[in-house]
Amino acid sequence: MNIKLVESLAQVVQSLSPEERSLLEEKLKAPPEQTSAEGKERPFYETATPAERAKAFREWAQSHQGDRSSLSDEAISRESIYGERS
Repeated sequence: MNIKLVESLAQVVQSLSPEERSLLEEKLKAPPEQTSAEGKERPFYETATPAERAKAFREWAQSHQGDRSSLSDEAISRESIYGERS
């Protein structure tokens, strides 16, 4: 056990205002996945199951199906891409 660390933490906690102590107590009671170093929620890709990720990917893919712009055969032909080669 790191006694100096514990003593330092005790000093910091004692110096907190009542509001800060209340916030600290809330953070200590919260499950670890709800708190992070920055106080933000963890990203979806870290918390989602493989099935949830697959479902999200399918929904994303479905949302883009109407956005396709088709090129004509002429536009994608070898001649139109490379032109005349010497």
